Amino acid sequence: MLKIYGVYRSRATRPLWLVEELGIPFEHVLVIQGYRLPEPMAPGARVNTLSPEFLAINPMGSIPSMDDDGFVLHESLAITLYLARKYGGELGPKDIAEEALMVQWSLFAATSVETSALKISSTAAGGKADTEEGKTEIDVAARLLKRPFDVLEKHLSKNSHIVGNRFTAADINVAEVVRYAQAYAPLFDSRPALKAWIEAAQARPGFKAMWDKRTAEPA
Repeated sequence: MLKIYGVYRSRATRPLWLVEELGIPFEHVLVIQGYRLPEPMAPGARVNTLSPEFLAINPMGSIPSMDDDGFVLHESLAITLYLARKYGGELGPKDIAEEALMVQWSLFAATSVETSALKISSTAAGGKADTEEGKTEIDVAARLLKRPFDVLEKHLSKNSHIVGNRFTAADINVAEVVRYAQAYAPLFDSRPALKAWIEAAQARPGFKAMWDKRTAEPA
């Protein structure tokens, strides 16, 4: 059986959203980030990214990881693209060109968007958004996101989705990175196509099911 290691409050949301869309059976193996525990190596501590049993699966100690009947894979974007290609139907690539585009946009999100978007998310989550320091951090991150968000706006003003004009794993990978910047509304208010696209993605039953489980998970 397919196993996904991780928790919802991590990048595991990407494959966990996809399996909600696919409706395939899987085992969710709870592995929390070690830094979230006061003593991750203490006897009786819950399984975490520093636990020997998890390091035997992923020596980098990062989540998520996946085991699909013995095929082990790490990195959330790679896992999502693999699952989409194997199980995805319309959510996966129809040909080699679509597969390449899904990889391209997933890497674009990871390299051009994620770092600055995460800065916005962490600043807001840390309660600093209304402080002078926080405003400066968000302003810098928003400026760095201008070009990639303009690229997405232009693409989505001409296309209903990231690849193939239908909802695919590429939308999940990109949306789950772009989501980190949603704490700063002006980035989206000035880009109506991007805003409409991510709102539509997050209105899907698959996202809502994943998000409900993430919300129920202890912070």
